[in-house]
Amino acid sequence: MECVGDRDLKIVERQLERKITNFLKVIKYCSFNFPVVILSYPVRENTPFPTIHYLTCPHLLREVSHLEEQGYISKLEVLVQQDAEIQRRLLNAHDEVRKKRSALLKGEDKHWEVVLNQVGSGGIKELTKLKCLHLHLADFLAGVDNPIGEIVYGMISQKECSNGHCAKFTI
Repeated sequence: MECVGDRDLKIVERQLERKITNFLKVIKYCSFNFPVVILSYPVRENTPFPTIHYLTCPHLLREVSHLEEQGYISKLEVLVQQDAEIQRRLLNAHDEVRKKRSALLKGEDKHWEVVLNQVGSGGIKELTKLKCLHLHLADFLAGVDNPIGEIVYGMISQKECSNGHCAKFTI
């Protein structure tokens, strides 16, 4: 008998077209009951993996990629530099992710905590710079008060596909 976690992992691997070795659980599902954001263990194959919230929805991945292609990484970096409140919230979001990441570490991996705490979400070293918009959206959809993720989500008019696109991954 297949458990829900196994079903979810298989779908996520098909969504992302690769094997996932540090999957913990799905944090957010779409209305078609397919994974949108997963929680990942912060160590993968004995290497620190600072991205604990991972966007898996093919529709949102495409939408965010279009925003990146339109130059929104640099546009939003300018906003972070100019708006003290957004900058404060972004720094707090990185802190929230660090704390959550540390709490996930198990005994044998606790030694990675020092390394992981030197970076923000997604391994970002300069915390007011934006590595990619996908990770900020994933954090936001996972419940982190990430202002960049919130802005990105607001820019996407169609929040999910209209046809249950991921159903093809259940076969």
